[in-house]
Parts: sequence; structure tokens; C-alpha cells
Amino acid sequence: MTPPHRRNLTHLTLAGLLWMVYGKGAYGILQFVVLAVLARLVSPTDFGVVSAAVIVIGLSAIVSQLGLGPALVQRPELERRHIDTAFATSVLIGVALGALIWLGAPLMAGFFRTSGVEPVLRALAWVFPLHGVSTTAESLMRREMRFRWLANLDVISYGIGYGVVGITTALLGWGVWALVAGQIAQNVVKTGMLVTVQPPRLNLPERRAFEELMYFGGWFTVAKIANQLAQQGDYLVVGRFLGPTSLGFYGRAYNLMSAPAAGFATILDYVLFPAMAMVQERTDRLAAAYRRGAALIALVVVPASTALVLLAPEVIHVVLGPQWTPVVVPFQILAAGMLFRTSSKLSDTLTRATGAVFRRAWRQIIYAALVLGGAWIGQHWGIVGVAWGVLLALTVNFLLMAHLSVTEARMTWLDFWRAHVPALLMAVVSSPIVWGVGTASRHWSLPPLVIVAAGTLVVVASSLLLVYLAPKTFLGRDGQWTVTTMRTFVQKILHRTPKVTAATPANPVVQ
Repeated sequence: MTPPHRRNLTHLTLAGLLWMVYGKGAYGILQFVVLAVLARLVSPTDFGVVSAAVIVIGLSAIVSQLGLGPALVQRPELERRHIDTAFATSVLIGVALGALIWLGAPLMAGFFRTSGVEPVLRALAWVFPLHGVSTTAESLMRREMRFRWLANLDVISYGIGYGVVGITTALLGWGVWALVAGQIAQNVVKTGMLVTVQPPRLNLPERRAFEELMYFGGWFTVAKIANQLAQQGDYLVVGRFLGPTSLGFYGRAYNLMSAPAAGFATILDYVLFPAMAMVQERTDRLAAAYRRGAALIALVVVPASTALVLLAPEVIHVVLGPQWTPVVVPFQILAAGMLFRTSSKLSDTLTRATGAVFRRAWRQIIYAALVLGGAWIGQHWGIVGVAWGVLLALTVNFLLMAHLSVTEARMTWLDFWRAHVPALLMAVVSSPIVWGVGTASRHWSLPPLVIVAAGTLVVVASSLLLVYLAPKTFLGRDGQWTVTTMRTFVQKILHRTPKVTAATPANPVVQ
């Protein structure tokens, strides 16, 4: 099918960004509140047990999809046989993997040297059939760029899963099972809503359609396994050599660093992946989108990560409580790498959209090896050493994925680095002010919440002031383009004649 006109695609992309900003913002606030409550009701050891189980679940979930969902989004021409094949295959593999996890739970518990992992794994094994049922429906919604619906889905499912079920069972004293119940409930709600909107058809897989999907899906899966191993490899090492309590501390440090970065990167990935896939042959548009995305990420992440490093003791105290002090130093180290983690996800989006799955795969294998190796060496110095090893791996992966993206988009390294300069200048100017405010507040023994609020206000106010006084310097051409385009788009939306019409999908699915 012919991609939409450029203006229509830009409109859909900007609308998608706004809806995903709302969705991830609401999700992040909800997650922050829920985590703050659960951290006071559930012990670090219980968090560590669930984290160990989630490592296995996360790695296995990749195999359960075989990259079929992203292949549906990326494929230029999609037919009904592709959809039916993807659904049937996903369900069959999901059921098989759920059974395998159930049977192999004792072996996994033995690896972590924690008996409590076995029953948790067996309970979470039920997530796999749910993933198998929902994968195709969610992918079709992304292909159709129905981001408003997807944004609401994430908020509602997490709110019911962890916010209602998780907190309620934690108050009842369920401990580790409160976290398990929240995870399962979230997946049940999400799957139910997806299949209601995108009802599947029960047909046997077609061999030819499977083969057509699996060139992209197969290498995507290899890269995804390596990426997931990279994301969970440090957890594996900490859980194996340092124990569940250390894993609980390290897991909270990594989650606090990665949650904001992953949320922002997910917004861009959800919207830009289908949009870039539509124009994958137009390298000029790919280069512009990638450069502007990199500049936007840097403008948001660099000042934020600098503030988090400077205010880490108070941030940890406010979010997790005073008993989580060992989290502070590893969190500071990991927060220094927020840009690398977030920007590499944008590079990942572009390479998937252009179908460069093989070259992406071997880079992710190197990334996984660096995380495992760095964490194993670092664990001799505790979770602080692990954090340093992971920071090195994040840096190398950022450079490897940027190289692939620059090559695919046929742009220069000078353009890539130039996109980051305004954000670095903003951080250089604002960070001494944040440091001064934090130091003075500690000298006056102000409450941690007040210090965090004051630091946040300083970062936001100073950034806005710098942009207002010198937009060319602190926004750059890409930041200015983004602000101008978004302002024009919002003004058009606000002045649009109130008329209700059915939205036409950007690339409708054959029914």
C-alpha cells in the first residue's frame, strides 16, 4: 500500500508523539507512586526474588514472539495470511514456552541459589500464553498508528494490575506474591482489551507467510535476545554472586535510571518505527528524523541525568525511603549513562525500520558480552563495581548503534555530534546552579523532598530561560524545528472545526 502523503504522515507522527507523551507521562507518574508504596510494603529481598524470576521471563518472552510482531509493522505490504500466521505461531510458541518455564523452574531456582524463585517462576509462566494471544493485536494497532488507544491501554492495565491488585495484596501481607499478582493482573487486562479491539482469526500457519515474516523476525529475535541479555545480564551476575538482597538494591538503582529513559525512548520508538518504516527508502527523510530525534533526546535527558547525579541521595530517600541508602552510589553511576541508553534506542528504531537486522544483531551480541563481562569483573567490588561495568557497556553500545544508524541514513558524524551540542551546553550552564542549590539546602538541613523539588525547579527554570534568551545556542536548528513544528501542529488542533470523523489508519490492514 502507498504510504500517506508527507503532511499526513507528519500529522500522524506528531499526534502519536503527543498521545504517547501523555501515556508514558501518566504511566511514569503512576509507576512512581506505586513503586513508592510497594517499596514500603515489600522487602528488598522479595523484590530481589521477583527480579530474578523476571530475568528468566523477560528472556523467554522474546523467543515466544520470534519477532513476528515487529515484522508485521515493518513489512511494506501486509496480507491477511501474514496476520493469521503470526497469531497462530505466537500462540503455539507462547503455550510451549509457558510449559517449559513451569517444568524448568527448579533448575532456574538452583542457578540463583534461591528456593523462593521456583514458585514465582511457575506462577509467572502463565504470562506466556497471554503474550502469544496479544502480540499480533498490539502490532496491528501500532502499524495503524493508533497511539491514543495504546497510551490509554498501558495506563489502565498498569493501574489495575499493580496499582489496584498489587498494592491491595501487599497491604494484605502477601509479600512477594503481591508483586506476582500485580504482574499477572496487568497482562490479563492488557490482553483482554487488545483482543476485544482486534479480534483474532483461528487459522493454521501458512508456510510461505511464515518464511516471509521470519527473515526480519529471525534476526530481530537474535538481536532482541542479545539486547535482553544485555539488559538482564547484570541482574544475572548480581543475583548469582551477590545474592537476592544485593540484587534488590541494584535492581532499584537500575530501574530508577532506566525507567525515565526507557519511557521517553519508548515514546519515540512506538511512533517513529512505523513512520520510518513507511519511508524506509527515503534516506533524506530518515536522516532528518534521526538527527532531530537525537537532538530532542539529548535536550531532555542530559540536563535531567546531570540533576539526578547531583541530587541522588535525596531522590533515593524520597522515592524509596531511608532504608535504601546503598542504592545511591550505583544510581549516580548509572544515571551518568542515561543519554547512552536512551539514544541507542533511537538508533535501534531506525535500523529496524530499514531492515538492517543482521548488522543490528551482531552489535547487540557485543553489547550483551560487554554487560556480562563488565558485571562479572565489577561484582568483585560489589554493586558499585557492577554499575561501572554496565556504564562502560552502555557507552560502547551507544557508539556502535550510532555508527550503524549514521550509515543507514547516509549522514555524517559531524551532523550527529552537532545535534548533541545544545544539550551539552545547557547542562554545563545549569549544573553548577543545581549543585549550589543542593549544597546550600543540605547545609540548611532542609527535608529531602524540598531539596528534590528545589533542584527540579532550578533545572526546568534555567533550561527554559536559556532557551528563551538564546534559542539558536541552546536549542540548535533541530530543536528549533521541533518546537516550531509542534507549536504549529497544536495551534491547528486547537483551531480545528469541532467535527467528529472516523480516523483512517495510515496503513490499514486487509480484512
